Formats: sequence, structure tokens, C-alpha cells
Amino acid sequence: MSGAATIRTTGVVVALASEAKALVSRNVQPECVTPLADGAALWLSGMGQAAAQRAAHGLIDAGAKALAIFGVAGALDARLRNGTLFCPECILDDNGRDYATDARWRTHLVQRLAATTQLPHANGSLLSVQTPLLTALAKTAAHERYATLAVDMESAAVAAVARERDLPFVCVRAIVDEVDDTVPLALHDSVDAWGRPRPLGLIAALCRHPSLWADLPRLYSRMQGATLALRTVAEATGPTLGWRA
Repeated sequence: MSGAATIRTTGVVVALASEAKALVSRNVQPECVTPLADGAALWLSGMGQAAAQRAAHGLIDAGAKALAIFGVAGALDARLRNGTLFCPECILDDNGRDYATDARWRTHLVQRLAATTQLPHANGSLLSVQTPLLTALAKTAAHERYATLAVDMESAAVAAVARERDLPFVCVRAIVDEVDDTVPLALHDSVDAWGRPRPLGLIAALCRHPSLWADLPRLYSRMQGATLALRTVAEATGPTLGWRA
């Protein structure tokens, strides 16, 4: 569903279908406005900067008064463990551009989480890249180069649109893979843009690389830990993610 009057408060960009389920129990259609309570709305964008940029513009066109990016991120610092919440003060892209999140909104959000949850949380900067960092070596190199604590693929694109349109912006991430975790490329390539398994691709990958069977329980557990943290955020802050006009 979409429409110019759909959103009165926060427009939330999520890349993955599993992330969307932390905010809404029903199935969400990709690349359109999904209304939430309290005048908020969600847009399931798919992975990557171009998809996130389209989502941000779509939410604004539907009336969003503030923008948020919500979902999982990979750790670049060993102190960030699976399930840690990360609400960065700054987003850095891999071209060196930086974007500050809205200080008042972020402070209110972090205070709300500290008062209502027992989840660990971290402060610092987030790196937003064009291609995923799947190995411990790649993540360690990014940390040394950029001095950021975590990494994703969408936040800088949404932050850039928020700056362009002069709207408040906040980023809420839960750590999924830790810095020493490797995500096998064959498994990464067996999901679609929204993180949903491609059954035939997954079966083919497991047949070609039987050792991947051993990785599935760990990856499933990591995603469960991160999505549980995201559900806790949604319960604590509501669908507006704590934004107040």
C-alpha cells in the first residue's frame, strides 16, 4: 500500500525481510510503503545503496517527516558481539563522506533503550560500503583504515537523502556477524536481494561445497541473536523508533 498521506511520522528503511519482521508481523511486500502504527511506515528495500536510496525517496514522497535505517550490521571491532545494539553518531561511506545522525533523536532513543532493556549497546561510527565484507581479514582491514566499529551497505545512502531533504535521520543496527566470523561467499550468493534463500541456489551451493553444512547453524544463530535484539528495540521504542516532532 502506498499514498501521499500514508506517513505522518518516521519512514523506516529495512533491507532484509527478516529485519522487517522485527517491526511488523505480517509479510511485507518489497519496494513499497508498508504502513505501521503511530503514523510510521516501513519500506523493504533490498540490499545495497541504490535500493536504500530509492526507499528513502519513496518514504519521503509518501509523507515521512524523519528517516531511519533499521537492521543488522557486521562488527569491525572485537568488542561488538552478536546481538549488541549500535546507534552510531556518524555514518562514513567508503569514499570518505560522513553524515551525522540527529543528536537529539539518537540521545532519546539510546536513553529509552537503556531504561527499558538489558541489551548491550555501543557508540561510535559506522562504515557503509558498496560490497559486503565477508571475511575476518576484510573486516580487520576496514577497521584499521576507517576506525569505525561496524559495517553495513545501506546507511550512508539513507543518510545522504535525509541531508539532501533536510530531515532528521537515525540509524539503529544490531550486530549479526562478529569480526572473526566469515560468511562463505557461496552461502551469501544463495540468498536474494532481500535476504531470502533461493532454494535451488542454496541446494546447489551445499552440493558443491558440503562443508557449508557446518556453517548453517552458526549463521542461523547469529541472525536469531540480531533479530531478537531488533525486536526488543521495536518493543521499547515503537514503530517511530522514538522520534518526536
